[in-house]
Amino acid sequence: MSPSYRGSLSFALLLPFLLAAQPVATDSYLPALPEIAASLGSASSSLTVFALAFGIGQLPMGSLADRYGRRPVLLTGLAAYAVAALAGALAADASMLTAARAFQGLAMAAILVCTRAAVRDLYPARDGPHVMARGLTGLGATALTAPIVGAFIAQHAGWRWVLAVMSLYALVLCAACWRGFGETMQQGETAQAPAGSVREIFQSTEFRAWALLAATTYGGMFCFLLLSPMVYIGYLGLSPQMYGWIPAGGSAVYMLSTIGCRHLLYRQGVLLTVRQGAILSITGAIIQALGCWLLPGTVWPLLLGHGVYSLGHGIHQPCGQAGAVGGLPHLAGRAVSWSGFIMMCAAFCMGQTAAAFVDPQYRYGAWPMVVPMLFAGVIIVTIAFVWLPKVGRSLPVGTRTTVVPVSAE
Repeated sequence: MSPSYRGSLSFALLLPFLLAAQPVATDSYLPALPEIAASLGSASSSLTVFALAFGIGQLPMGSLADRYGRRPVLLTGLAAYAVAALAGALAADASMLTAARAFQGLAMAAILVCTRAAVRDLYPARDGPHVMARGLTGLGATALTAPIVGAFIAQHAGWRWVLAVMSLYALVLCAACWRGFGETMQQGETAQAPAGSVREIFQSTEFRAWALLAATTYGGMFCFLLLSPMVYIGYLGLSPQMYGWIPAGGSAVYMLSTIGCRHLLYRQGVLLTVRQGAILSITGAIIQALGCWLLPGTVWPLLLGHGVYSLGHGIHQPCGQAGAVGGLPHLAGRAVSWSGFIMMCAAFCMGQTAAAFVDPQYRYGAWPMVVPMLFAGVIIVTIAFVWLPKVGRSLPVGTRTTVVPVSAE
């Protein structure tokens, strides 16, 4: 841990709650969309605008976090998140709700960038994947429960209370960070970054390799999330209630995989762990492809392949996110923001391309959902077996590492 860090609460305790602000803002919101549409006449634009603001907003937030420090930007982001959610709860029409959600997306960008940058500030590069895996376990648990909680609140109290609970979540977390989150940057580092800092980030082979790994695995999973309702409900005829268990099951597998990732990293190092994850990613996609080819209209190959792909996803996300900033501690905020921006761009481009092949007659069956995951699996295998062996400065390959516990000093 950084010797200059001071905080009354353990950052390891705050980390999963900070990362979980993202599924709280999205997954708990999904069950309320039908009621929002009935009440305000439109709902989908508020979710799309949130995602765009979150993706694009990471770029300026990274610069702000490097210039002014993690603590002020994080606290401002949490406060803005709470205000935006409350404004959404009080929205009188769809345009006001959309504006509030756009503001909330920007606030979410500040929270995520500062949280991931703080991991790099407090831990040496070799321990980043362990710490991120632990935090993403909490995010997975939230992604599993948030839709259930959101549906319960929307059914019994109305959609406005879903947003009101988001606001309360952020306020409580803001109070906890105000008291327990000290500045994580070293003294003297909160200054204007030198000219050419973005060029330095993209000249880093480590950043390019790990950022592409994280973006690719997320892009494949995003295509599943985007197209799976149409495939399972529209094409295969599952009921919406039964379909709801599929993404929930994927979140459970992802959460278990992040736990397993931590143990694998301790035992065998990052390269071998990522290679095993790559095999899982491509195997899951191949299972789905074989199901589409040999057993069209059958559910179980798609379910099995999704589960196996999710196992690989739970390995690649913590390793990729931590590795992208491992060699750039002096530009951690900007590196995090560019990595997140690339991830969202990859997901958006892959998702929009795949969605173009879905029509009301489902002429292509489940292939529009499966092909992007197969494509992602091939790229992940190439990165793991060809590119990453050449990249080993910030994340030692094949070594056992020990996570330094973060506690109050």
